[in-house]
Amino acid sequence: MSLFDKIFGGAEEENKDSKIGWRQLTDLGQLNEILEISNENPVVIFKHSTRCSVSRMALRHFENEFDLEGKVTPYFLDLLNNRAISNEIAAKFAVEHQSPQLLVISKGKCIYDASHNAIEVESLHRYL
Repeated sequence: MSLFDKIFGGAEEENKDSKIGWRQLTDLGQLNEILEISNENPVVIFKHSTRCSVSRMALRHFENEFDLEGKVTPYFLDLLNNRAISNEIAAKFAVEHQSPQLLVISKGKCIYDASHNAIEVESLHRYL
C-alpha cells in the first residue's frame, strides 16, 4: 500500500467494511458483462474518486442506506485507476462523466444517473 493510499484510502480499503457486495470494475471487457447482466437484473455502477472527500461522503451515505441486496448487481469503479473505463461508460451509456456518479443500467441502457449529493438509495427504488 502506498503512502498516498494510507493517507487518503484506496478503493479496496473503502470497500472492505461495506455491506454491499461490490464487484470491482477494473477491465473494459466487464462492460459487456454488465450489459448481459442488465437484461436479467438491474446493474448499479458507482464511480468513485478516492481522492475526493465529496465522493467519499456520497459513497458512505449510499452504503449506509443500501437496502437493495439481490435487487441489483453492484459494481464499483475507482476512477483514479480506471479512467479509460469511466470514459467508455460515458460514451456507451450517453452520460456526462461526473465524480462521484451513480448509474443504473437496465436492459442495456442507462435508465438513471445521479451525482454528488443527489446519490440516494431511495431514488433508485423508482427504477427497480
